[in-house]
Amino acid sequence: MHTNKDLLLKGVKYLGFTVTLMFAAPFAIYQAFKNQEHPLYIPVLITGLLLAIGAIALGFYAIKTIMDSLFNKKKE
Repeated sequence: MHTNKDLLLKGVKYLGFTVTLMFAAPFAIYQAFKNQEHPLYIPVLITGLLLAIGAIALGFYAIKTIMDSLFNKKKE
């Protein structure tokens, strides 16, 4: 059983994007709560929450892609 290196690299790339989102989302949420009187409070908060949801979803997808590459699951 060999590892699909192309699929593994794709999964590691997704993990890199996940880590970026994991730092960007809390930063955006913190900035929103720090400036609650600002007129862009709601859009910044929504953006931060969407980034957080995206980080969770992309993290699961990255782990699934890495697992598929390690266990040599064929894409259909």
